[in-house]
Amino acid sequence: MVLILLSWLYILFTSINLGISFEKTFRIPQNDFIVTAVLGLFTSTILGSIGAIVGRINIEFHLLLLALNGILFYFNKNRIVEVYSFFIKKIQQLSLFLKLFLGISSLLILAQCAALPYVVDNESYYIQTIKWLNEYGFVKGLANLHIFLGQTSGWHITQSVFNFSFLYKNLNDLSGFCLLLGNLFAVIKLNEYFDNQKKIYLIIGLLPLANALLFQFISAPSPDIPVYIFSFIVFFYFIENYKNPTPTDFTIIVVLSLFILYCKPTALGIVLIPLMILIQNFKVLKNQIVLNGTIGILVFGLFVTKNSIITGYPLYPTQLCSWFSFDFKVPKELTSFYFDETKLYGFFLTKEEFHSISYFQLFIKWISFNKINALFNCTNCLLVVISPFILNKYYKSKSLWILYGIMVVQFIVLLSTSPQFRFFIHFTLFFSILSVVCFFYKKNQIYMLLCISGCISAVLVFFPLKLNALTTNKLIENNSYFKINQIVLPSENSKTDTIYSLKKIYNLQYYSPNDAYFWISGNGKLPCVNERQVDYFKTYFQYIPQQRSSNIKDGFYSKKIAPNE
Repeated sequence: MVLILLSWLYILFTSINLGISFEKTFRIPQNDFIVTAVLGLFTSTILGSIGAIVGRINIEFHLLLLALNGILFYFNKNRIVEVYSFFIKKIQQLSLFLKLFLGISSLLILAQCAALPYVVDNESYYIQTIKWLNEYGFVKGLANLHIFLGQTSGWHITQSVFNFSFLYKNLNDLSGFCLLLGNLFAVIKLNEYFDNQKKIYLIIGLLPLANALLFQFISAPSPDIPVYIFSFIVFFYFIENYKNPTPTDFTIIVVLSLFILYCKPTALGIVLIPLMILIQNFKVLKNQIVLNGTIGILVFGLFVTKNSIITGYPLYPTQLCSWFSFDFKVPKELTSFYFDETKLYGFFLTKEEFHSISYFQLFIKWISFNKINALFNCTNCLLVVISPFILNKYYKSKSLWILYGIMVVQFIVLLSTSPQFRFFIHFTLFFSILSVVCFFYKKNQIYMLLCISGCISAVLVFFPLKLNALTTNKLIENNSYFKINQIVLPSENSKTDTIYSLKKIYNLQYYSPNDAYFWISGNGKLPCVNERQVDYFKTYFQYIPQQRSSNIKDGFYSKKIAPNE
């Protein structure tokens, strides 16, 4: 816990320095401490992405970042002190209950981050993705080694900037820092609600009710967390400023929406928010198009560059606009297999079953399968159905109706691509809380809900629990909980105690986990991939991963072999 806290203090210091510089560069005069920190994380991600194109994100990158920190602090120290002072005043204005709640929640977030990671994807590709970034940067054709590595997220780039691998190997807790920022933003808005009685402040202020759920993601660098947290900030700015936005409000919405997409392209619906506010206020915001367009082109350029280097496809995982025939380009058969498997996984069906049933049967299967999936899928369907009635009766806000429309669009995208409930949780949480505050809006009721949420979170953090009532996945049927020996040093980055064996196939030597699930690579040495996965693609597609040269930095390609070779 202590080591994570120290790293977060440095991350906060860096984020505020970079955030203030970003605000000055792009003329965003605003005083929200949390937004400044998020803009700093965005800037760190941009710098990390540029750095990963030319080399590794390691000690040399950090030395440059440290020097930049010093320079920016020197030139902006008055503004930095002003921002910190304004934030401290906001905290001082909180009621005693909210101060206690915020303090306890912060300790619980730290404790959960110190525990073993819980997310399955951490074992399949999060750890390996960040290792590759730290040791080599963007590697040509890396997805040929393990198809999941093609999903390298902007959030993994941010984490690679701030995990300090050259000093200590077990700091992968940036998602917890993000949730802490979300809790700070929410509690401050909740405190303001008690003065202004605006429902949007209450909706955003009750985000900590979801801590018990979100805690399951934060001990690993899950890109889902920034999507959930930053979406709530975007929702707030959109609803609060829809009719009369300032250029600053619009730029914040644009930048955070771009950050969300860079972290998780499946959150595609979020791009409609800045588009709708621009259409509504075109005369006021037209002069901002060039500025925000420039930021958008920068992010899109980095996204395309990252994907082109790692997979050969600029818009991966789609095969759109893949005009260039790089020698390291992942074969279309493999990308199609990956895309199909991702979609089938959401329905828990084989390819034959998927094509043999009707759309209605498919929908019934989706909302009724596998415990927690069924719970969230049914909840999402219910929200899509009942939200119009709630909006019509309790809210008279055009912006909320637009947000509902965007939710429906995202729901359709979800069903059409990868129907996993976690890709929709930001809308699930927002419209669930929106429904709750129709009936719970008094201070004592709100405090009661926060107490209940805090107690549930504490139980999940400090006590071992069997979760097989919610899932059939053996990897996540036990929660990851805090242990006393993690007060100073956090747990390891991987929950699996895996032994690795050195394997060789033609010119590729790689480490394979023994007795692990098909996609698992864990915390193995680079390069690492499961031998079962290599054999599968060799048997069914006649492709094997190979190095492009004797130097791993030069990347990988998929070699076509003869059947039974």
